[in-house]
Amino acid sequence: MARKQTSNQTRPSKHKTRVETRAMLWLARHPGALATPTAISASMLQLGPVTTGGIAGGLIAAGAGWYRAHPDSFTRIASPRLRAFRHRWTRYIGRSWRDTLDHCNLVVQHRRTGELLVPRLLKVSSPTPSIDVLRVQIRKGQSLNTFRDVQEELASALGADVIAIEKSKPRVLTITLVHGNPFDDMVPPVDIPGEVDEVDLSAIELGDTEYGQIWTEPLIGQHWLINGATGSGKGSLLWNPLRAIGPMIRDRVVRVWMIDPKGGMETERGRPLFYRYATSADAEVEYDDGDGPDDIDAMLGVLYEFRDEMKVRQELLRQEGKRKFSPSTETPFDILMIDELAMLTALGGRRATIMAVNKVLAEILTQGRACGFAVIAYVQEPTKDIVPVRDLFTRRISLRTGSAAYVNLVLGEDARERGALADEIPEVGCEGIGYRTSEKSRQPIRVRAGYSDDDDIDELVQLCTPRPDHGDDTNVVPFAA
Repeated sequence: MARKQTSNQTRPSKHKTRVETRAMLWLARHPGALATPTAISASMLQLGPVTTGGIAGGLIAAGAGWYRAHPDSFTRIASPRLRAFRHRWTRYIGRSWRDTLDHCNLVVQHRRTGELLVPRLLKVSSPTPSIDVLRVQIRKGQSLNTFRDVQEELASALGADVIAIEKSKPRVLTITLVHGNPFDDMVPPVDIPGEVDEVDLSAIELGDTEYGQIWTEPLIGQHWLINGATGSGKGSLLWNPLRAIGPMIRDRVVRVWMIDPKGGMETERGRPLFYRYATSADAEVEYDDGDGPDDIDAMLGVLYEFRDEMKVRQELLRQEGKRKFSPSTETPFDILMIDELAMLTALGGRRATIMAVNKVLAEILTQGRACGFAVIAYVQEPTKDIVPVRDLFTRRISLRTGSAAYVNLVLGEDARERGALADEIPEVGCEGIGYRTSEKSRQPIRVRAGYSDDDDIDELVQLCTPRPDHGDDTNVVPFAA
């Protein structure tokens, strides 16, 4: 008797889901597939073909006008939706999607009916021309590892160069696909403007975006945090900003303070550009904090002086009743660049020195933006215990990194699921490629910074070294008055 019940439970049933039932369920999930032709048919019957064609033409003309009048907003708002619709119905349409998963052994056979159950594609997003993000509802008996075990096969079947699979919630996976590399060639360094008037501190040119447009970032009123592993091209994001603001450095409208905890190998070539300069190789200096002079690390001395200059500027603007900062030779825009922040904030000194660094940095990052003091910091490991002040940086860029977790730490929660696969960037031939986000959109965009070789750095030094000012001790680390 028991054997008979077991047999009945495993015998395939002849009652399968009817075609018309599946069609109704599909239409319920995709109402536009029915609503669009219904609306067109009704318009043809009620208004006639000429009026219907006029309405359609008007909509197309409005979209074209939007693109021509304001391409940035069109690219940000309309393009991802149009692209997602096109990719949904060309790359991931029903039978093609089912066959792809079947070939990768990602379908499940119903034990009672024998019907093949295919993981359901819930949503397709295409934030950029080369990135697709799929949300997939898996079937019972499947898990994240079921898909990760055939990750390479799935990438090949879907025509993707890079794939990442993450669990977004129970029984729902996020599959991120990267198609191709829009940066086939090295991006040249940005051109050095001729005059100060040609520099826009609210849009510093750094390289190219994957849309083929110029990549710019605001610097005035911002602090940048740039994450990248060794050899990822962080140097490109050190020299390109300096090239973009070169005339302002030359005319002393901008002052660059450089701290290089790596001994100066990367930055020594550009030393004439810097208003203040300190490396890990410099001897200790004397600094008076008001309680008497002390011998302190030269790099910490630069931090202290930068902070003190910020306090003087705040008082000056307060006395003049100014709420908005405008750079000039009298009140220059001050930029502090730190080439490997972790050596100051966690790894490179005594505990008391590290605590002092983090305290001063927090003070600068919270107060400096309004009065013309900005920080650009470079780091390999952006964890909170290594960079406690990480969240105070307002602009984030992630080049190739060694851990998937670092991507979200720098670019924000779920950045990797939205397409920022910085940990999947190849080590060879992709220097300077990374992802960035902005305050307008949390959607990451792939970018590549221009590459500057030694000749380009020498050109920058030759053209943009600050003009002589006998009242200034440029490049001297600070000493007590």
